[in-house]
Amino acid sequence: MHYTLHQLIIFLKITETKSITKASEALHLTQPAVSIQLKKFQDQFDIPLTEVIGRQLYVTDFGKEIALAAQKIVYEIQAINYKTSSFKGQLSGRLKISVVSTGKYVIPYFITDFLKENSAVELELDVTNKLKVIESLQYNEVDFSLVSILPENMDIEKIDLMENRLYFVGNKEYIFSEKMNDKSIIENIPIIYREKGSGTRQVMERFLESNKLQLVKKMELTSNEAVKQAVIAGLGCSIMPLIGIKNELNNGDLHIIPIKGLPLKSTWSLIWLKQKNPSPVAKAFTEYLLSNKTKIMKEKFSWI
Repeated sequence: MHYTLHQLIIFLKITETKSITKASEALHLTQPAVSIQLKKFQDQFDIPLTEVIGRQLYVTDFGKEIALAAQKIVYEIQAINYKTSSFKGQLSGRLKISVVSTGKYVIPYFITDFLKENSAVELELDVTNKLKVIESLQYNEVDFSLVSILPENMDIEKIDLMENRLYFVGNKEYIFSEKMNDKSIIENIPIIYREKGSGTRQVMERFLESNKLQLVKKMELTSNEAVKQAVIAGLGCSIMPLIGIKNELNNGDLHIIPIKGLPLKSTWSLIWLKQKNPSPVAKAFTEYLLSNKTKIMKEKFSWI
């Protein structure tokens, strides 16, 4: 057999994404290039690695076994590279973090200087929904996850980074008193929700349910950006994290509607599995955060 490291990496990405298109996007390659490498890799085996049913690509049981072996090979090669850097006195390795969608406004500021100080460290950052974030942590696919609502029934460690405050916001069409308004005004406004499972949605629903508010109607969107654009367009109002709407508040596209009982508060926390044996990079990153998080908060988020 004469498969290459390049082919192993491509095959692993295909097994991860279950799609030639998504694999090519993730690897910054063309679809034909990925398809050719998959065919060359497959030609070295008598048993199918993948199969296509309808338009969906599936990895066969044999393909899954080969993927496990390929992953071990890739890890070992990465370890050689990291050990080379370590021998030169550099902290090196890969740092994997999964982040809920609104967390993209938070995590860059807590990791930028760490990466500048440790140029041999590679970052793999996955911004996705809360369900996938928790799954990636549960299945030990990442070192850390950034969440605003802690997962239940998971044995985790955490570092609290900063407060997450959520306000009721609308565009210029929804003008109310600048003084605190009664919660009941929410019942007369179309409310835009995040998708089920979202930390923002959980906090929002708890507030609405605890105050027994009956909504006129609701719309459900799958990202903080989508909700923000819908509110700006005048489709309704929403309870949103302050961290994600700073620019829109400053330029007048959005404004905070004062409501009794708001803002709601949660905490942005970096979490990891308690039983996980941290890599040198992961350990260094936690030490960096413990030493620098207060400074970062004051320098980057003093407006919150």
